Amino acid sequence: MSFVIPLLCLAASVVAAPRWLRIAQREHYLPRSVTRFAIRWWSTGQVNLLLALGAVTAALSAFTLSVMALVTAIVIVVGPSGLALRGRTSPLAWTRRLRTVAAVFGVIDVALFVLAGAAPSGAALAAMLCFLQPVLLDLALLLTLPFERWAARRWVRQAEQRLRAAAPVTVAITGSYGKTTTKQYVRHLVSGQRSVLASPASFNNTGGLARTLNEHLTPGTEVFVAEMGTYGPGEIRAMCKWVRPSIGVIVNIGPVHLERMKTLDGVAAAKAEITEDVSTAVLNVSAHGMAALADRLSAAGRRVVRVATDADHAGADVVVLDDGEGTLDVNVGPEHHVIKETGAHAANVASALGVVLALGLDVPAALDRLDSLPVPEHRQEVSRTGKGVIVIDNTFSSNPAGAASSLALLRRLREPGARGVLVTPGMVELGPLQGEENRDFAVAADDAASDLIIVGQTNRKALEAGTAHRDIRVHYALNRERAVDWVRQRLTDGDVVLYENDLPDHYP
Repeated sequence: MSFVIPLLCLAASVVAAPRWLRIAQREHYLPRSVTRFAIRWWSTGQVNLLLALGAVTAALSAFTLSVMALVTAIVIVVGPSGLALRGRTSPLAWTRRLRTVAAVFGVIDVALFVLAGAAPSGAALAAMLCFLQPVLLDLALLLTLPFERWAARRWVRQAEQRLRAAAPVTVAITGSYGKTTTKQYVRHLVSGQRSVLASPASFNNTGGLARTLNEHLTPGTEVFVAEMGTYGPGEIRAMCKWVRPSIGVIVNIGPVHLERMKTLDGVAAAKAEITEDVSTAVLNVSAHGMAALADRLSAAGRRVVRVATDADHAGADVVVLDDGEGTLDVNVGPEHHVIKETGAHAANVASALGVVLALGLDVPAALDRLDSLPVPEHRQEVSRTGKGVIVIDNTFSSNPAGAASSLALLRRLREPGARGVLVTPGMVELGPLQGEENRDFAVAADDAASDLIIVGQTNRKALEAGTAHRDIRVHYALNRERAVDWVRQRLTDGDVVLYENDLPDHYP
């Protein structure tokens, strides 16, 4: 009988495993990410707090009354409330990597539950293991990480060989935000004069870049544009070792990924890895820490193309000023161009033009292509429904600069008397600034929108604090689908809705 309760607890853990595996997959298999999200879920809302307290209390009670362990087992099957076993927006994809992680996770689970069953207080220990499943999954992620890095080397070596054989000029782009858009702008501006390949969508890690080169690089490609993202120090440096860019671009530095990198200086240092071995650096000197980095690189004999988005750096090689009303004033040396009625961000345009200079291309020809810049998918895409409602889709944006720009666009498109609705779960991965930034976002929304629909629980308190004592009407939606239903039922011809950011359902 001593193994019966541990066996039932193991069965409960198996039933609950998909929800934690889904988080691991959505968070790119980063160790500690599952535990972090588990804490976030169990501490969100009174129901989950009570469930967590009940599970822990029952596990401790099992030291004296072993059947109480089954209470903990039941809790981890039904909770956290809101985190489904099967995802609504992000279902499990049983890739080779997920199967590997699941297998190691299973071995750890079985071994520990067997040991618990053999211990004098086996029921209590099994109950604790039930509740600590996210920690054990993070252990599995940590143990499989060296193997995954080893397995990826084959594809990286193949990609590196293809890159060396084709020998294009390689441009690497990073930044806290704006990477994907700037990459698309570079491809658009350069393609008028050179054969260019850019990594698709948000393929900005080692696997994505290797796949791009292995599947899409062809002989005769003259320029390869690689987007590079990072969750911490060392990642960009590792990619640059085999991609070997000759031009490194930093578009922006902002409070994104502060949850992992703690400070803006930490973010700037991680992004600056892209400039360590390049011959030319394209830097937005209006961004945090970039003017100082430009000076250091210049003093070391590197070529630096300075781009700027404010009048304080009027002497930069490229200066793009935004009037806040949809017009960009573009200056590249003596050349001048004005982009009207645009949603393009000044930093993205300036950085793309900086690459044009770094490549030595014809500037007037590139300026002529500014009026046909592509609109990246889900980044301030504007459309109109059959009922005449204007829709601004900025669901791929989760940073303060993008949010402010979207509110300005909402303000411009909203006619007097029309309803303006902001639908958002708020911004995430802003570390200690997350509450403050979301409060400020809600304050700014009061000037642009008549209604705010807060989606989910993640930033609800901060967004509510920003709307306190203001005119904007606040509504709540469990998820984006409910918010869309609200919009469809209430908005009509001439009204405007802004969908700002969209969190997958592994967020509360």
